[in-house]
Amino acid sequence: MVSLSLILGLKHITKTLTNARRPSKPTPFLLDAALFPHSHQSSAAMSQQPDTKPLTEEELERKKKKEEKAKEKELKKQKALEKAELAKLKAQQGSNAPRKSAKKSAKREADDENPEDFVDPETPSGEKKRLSNQMAKQYSPASVEKSWYAWWEKSGFFQADASSSKPPFVIVLPPPNVTGALHIGHALTCAIEDTIIRWRRMSGYNALWVPGMDHAGIATQVVVEKKLMRERGLTRHDVGRENFVNEVWKWKDEYGGTILGQLRRLGASLDWSRECYTMDEKRSKAVVEAFNRLYKEGLIYRDLRLVNWDCILRTAISDIEVDYTDIKERTLLKVPSYEKPVEFGVLTSFAYPLEGELGEIVVATTRVETMLGDTAIAIHPEDKRYSHLHGKFAIHPFNGRKLPIICDAILVDPTFGTGAVKITPAHDPNDFEVGKRHNLEFINIFTDDGKINSNGGADFVGMPRFKAREAVIDALQKKKLYRGAQNNEMRLGLCSRTNDVIEPMIKPQWYVSCSSIAKEALDAAMDDQNRKLEFIPKQYTAEWKRWLENIRDWCISRQLWWGHRIPAWYVTLEDDELKELGAYNDHWIVATNEEQALAEARKKYSGKKFEMSQDPDVLDTWFSSGLFPLSVLGWPDDTDDLKAFYPTSVLETGHDILFFWVARMVMLGMKLGGDVPFSKVYLHPMIRDAHGRKMSKSLGNVIDPLEVINGISLEGLHKRLEGGNLDPNELATAKEGQRKDFPNGIAECGADALRFALVSYTAQSDKINLDILRVVGYRQWCNKLWNAVRFAMSKLPDDYTPPSTINPETMPFSCRWILSVLNKAISKTVLSLNSYEFSDATTSVYSWWQYQFCDIFIEAIKPYFAGDNPAFSSERKFAQDALWACLEIGLRLLHPFMPFVTEELWQRLPGVKSHTKKESIMICDYPSPIESWTNERVEYEMDLVESTVRSLRSLRAELLAKQKNERFYSVVWMMLQLDVHLKMLMKTLKFILRFREP
Repeated sequence: MVSLSLILGLKHITKTLTNARRPSKPTPFLLDAALFPHSHQSSAAMSQQPDTKPLTEEELERKKKKEEKAKEKELKKQKALEKAELAKLKAQQGSNAPRKSAKKSAKREADDENPEDFVDPETPSGEKKRLSNQMAKQYSPASVEKSWYAWWEKSGFFQADASSSKPPFVIVLPPPNVTGALHIGHALTCAIEDTIIRWRRMSGYNALWVPGMDHAGIATQVVVEKKLMRERGLTRHDVGRENFVNEVWKWKDEYGGTILGQLRRLGASLDWSRECYTMDEKRSKAVVEAFNRLYKEGLIYRDLRLVNWDCILRTAISDIEVDYTDIKERTLLKVPSYEKPVEFGVLTSFAYPLEGELGEIVVATTRVETMLGDTAIAIHPEDKRYSHLHGKFAIHPFNGRKLPIICDAILVDPTFGTGAVKITPAHDPNDFEVGKRHNLEFINIFTDDGKINSNGGADFVGMPRFKAREAVIDALQKKKLYRGAQNNEMRLGLCSRTNDVIEPMIKPQWYVSCSSIAKEALDAAMDDQNRKLEFIPKQYTAEWKRWLENIRDWCISRQLWWGHRIPAWYVTLEDDELKELGAYNDHWIVATNEEQALAEARKKYSGKKFEMSQDPDVLDTWFSSGLFPLSVLGWPDDTDDLKAFYPTSVLETGHDILFFWVARMVMLGMKLGGDVPFSKVYLHPMIRDAHGRKMSKSLGNVIDPLEVINGISLEGLHKRLEGGNLDPNELATAKEGQRKDFPNGIAECGADALRFALVSYTAQSDKINLDILRVVGYRQWCNKLWNAVRFAMSKLPDDYTPPSTINPETMPFSCRWILSVLNKAISKTVLSLNSYEFSDATTSVYSWWQYQFCDIFIEAIKPYFAGDNPAFSSERKFAQDALWACLEIGLRLLHPFMPFVTEELWQRLPGVKSHTKKESIMICDYPSPIESWTNERVEYEMDLVESTVRSLRSLRAELLAKQKNERFYSVVWMMLQLDVHLKMLMKTLKFILRFREP
C-alpha cells in the first residue's frame, strides 16, 4: 500500500498549488517536504514580510540584489537535492551501463540488423500469414492487413452452425446493389455490423452474418441499357426482352458483386457459404410464393391509380426513388431529352368560358399542359363569389368538353388565388382524390414516353409534354384566354436515376393492401405489454408510429424488363369485346408457374376458347428485399437455417430507409414468417462531409472508403472525377472542392483506422460530419499501439510462459492498478456494446490503451528492465506477467473494432497459443471482468497521483501564460522552482509506483 505520508503529502501539494495561483510575490513550493515530512526544510527561501518603514532607493536596490542571491542559492540547493535523489534511485535500481556505451551498443545492433528480418514473407492465398522474424519498426496498414482475411475465410471462422447448441445471434447484411461500388455509407454499415458480430462470436454465440446482393431493378437496367447504346448503338427494344435479360445476366456475372470483394477488404466477417442474391433460384421461389399467398388472402390486388411515372425509363417508380428540389421562383432547368432548358416555378393563369354566356372563371396552374385533361373546376361551397355557378358548366376551349363546376371543401382554399381550381384526375394526386369523390372522368393525355396522346387533341398530339406547355400557352393567347404568369414557389420531383421530371400518371398496377399488416407492425413496437420490436435510438419509434398510422397501399409493379416477373397471367377469351391486356380485372390468374396458371384457367373457363399471357411487368425491388430475412434462411422451405436463425437478432441500417425497407420487412415477416424478422433495429446516422454538407459528386466531397484505406493523391481524386459524367462547370466546382478539402490528397489510413473512426462517430445523432483527419489520427494511434507492443515484446523472452492465473495481491502497486483499470475498461466496453452505444465502447477501449497502458503503465515499469539488479527480479517477473496479460486481454478487447492489427499483434505474443488453445484471436473468448482484479483503493491512490501531476502541469502552463503580464524575473523564478520540484516529483512517483510494499 502506498504510504500514508505520500497521500498526505499529495494532498498538501494540491492545496499549496491552489493557494499559489495568485501569489503576491514569488513563493517557492517545498514539494520535497510535502512528499517527505521528515526531510530537511530550508527556511531561507521563505518570503519575508515587507518592512513597514519606507525604504530609500539604495536600500531597495540592495534588497533586490540580496533576494536574487538568495534565490540563486536556493536554486543550487534544489539542484543538489535533485542530484542526490537521482543518485539514490540509481543505487536502488542497480548500476546501469554508461550512456555512451549504450549508444555504441545500440549502433552496433542497428548495423548488425538484417532488413529482411523485418519484412513479412509472401503468404500463399488462404494460408496463415507468415510473419517476419522481427516486428517492423513502424506500423504499415498495407503490410498488416495483408493475408489475414483469406486465412480467416478459408479456416471457416465466419461460418455458423445451424445444429449448434450455442445461442444464435443473427444479422442480415442490408443487400447492396449489384451495380454498386463501396461508398462511405457501406463502410459505416460494415464497421458497425462487424463490430457487433465479432463481439458476439467471441462472447459464445452462434453468430451468423448473412451476405447478399440486391438485383436493383431500375439501376441495373439503366446501366445495361447505357452499355448497349454505347457499345452497339441499340436500345433494349431493339434487342427484345429475352435477349436483353440475357445481356443483364452476362453483365452481372462479369461486373456484379464487386462490392462484396470490397467488403472483404474492410474485414467484414460474413458467412460467405450462405451468400445469396435476390434473383437467384431460392430467392425467386420465395418471391413467387409470397405473391401467391398474399394474393389468395386478398392482400394483393390490381387497380387503376396514380403513380410516379418516369418518361425516360417508362416505368412507375417508388417514392424513395424520387428526389425533390425546391424552386423559389422562375427557374430554367435542364430536362433529359430536351435540347433547351425548361421553365419551372411559374404559376400560369387562364380563363375557362362558362356555358350559357355566364362569363368566365379564372384558374391557375404550374403545369398548364395538363389542362388538356381537365374534367372539372372545383370551388368552395361557401365561396359567395361563385354561389351562382353551383351546378353549372365551363367549356373546354380546345375540344368543347363540358367541365362541371363542383363544390369541394376538402381541396379548395377560397383565400388562395382565384378560389377556383382546375381538376385533372388522371395527372395530379389531389385531383385524383377529387375525381373519386365526385365520380369524374379520368383522361390520360400522355404516352408512356411523355408525349401528348390522342386524348390531348389533334393540335397537340405527338408533342413532348414541355413543348406542349409552350404550345398550349400560345393557343390560349390566340383565344384571348391567357391571363398572365407570376413567380411561384414549388417542389419539383425528379427521378434519382435519370433526373427526369416525374409525371403523375394513371396506370393499372398491382398493390399490397397495407392497413391490417401495418397495424401488426405498429403494435409490435408500441404494445407495452408485449413489445417485440425496439428502435435504437428511441426517437425513431415516434416516426414509426406516425408513418404506419398514415400508410398508403404499396404499388409493387414496375414496367421494367429486369426483375422478378409478376406471377400473374391474363386470360383473353375468344368472345371478349375488349382484347387489350388487363381490360377485364377478373381475367387474371395468379399462380406459381405457367403450367399451374393454365390448369386453373381451364378449370375457371371450362369449355371456352382463350389465350393466356403473363403480365410483362416486374415486381418492385423492395418486395424481394422485404422478404430478405426470411428468404436468406431458406423460406418458404422449412430449412434447418430457418428453424435455427429466424427471427434474426438485430437489423442495422440507415434511418433513411426506415419505411421503405424496414417497415416492409416487418410487415412481410410477421405475415409470412409468423414473427417479427428481428427484435432490435439500430439506425445509424447519415454521413456528411466535414462541413456538414451532403456528399455529392458535383461538390467533389464524395469519399471512397478504399481511397481512405489505401491513400490517394489529389491528382488521383481529380482523375476519378474526370471519369464520371459531370458537365464541365460541375467538374470545375468539384475539383475546387477537392483542392480545399484534400490539398495533399488522402493519406493511407488502413481499414482498422477507418472502421474505428466510423464507429466512434456514431454518437452524433442523425448526421455524421466526417473529417478524414480524424481517421488519420486513428492511423497514427495504430502506430503507437504497434510501438507499445514492440516495447513489450522486447521485455518478454521468446520462451516466456504466461501464468495460468494472476494474483494481483502479490504484485507491485503499478501492476495491481493496471489490472484493476483493465477490469473497469472491460466492464464499460461490454456495457456499452450491450446498449448499442458504440461510440462509448470505442472511448473505453481507446482510453485504457492510450492513457493508462501506454502513458502510465509502460513508463512505470521501464525501470524494472533497466538493468539486471537481482533486487528487482520478482518485480520484473510480476511486471512481465502483468504486461503479457494486459497485451493479450487488451488486444481481445480491441479486436471487434480493429480486427487486422489485433490479429497480427496477438499472433506475435509469446506463449499465446499454448495459453488460449486457439488458432486466431477472433475465435477467442471476449474479455470479461475478473472480480479479484478490482481494487478501488489502488485506483483512488493512482487518481490522486495523476491529479497532482495534472495540477503541476496546469500551473506550469498558467505561469507561462503570465510572462506577458508580470515582471520577468518573478515569473522566471517561479518557473525554475516549479521545474525543479516537478522533476523531483515525477522521479519520486516513478520509484513509488514500481516499489512493492509488503
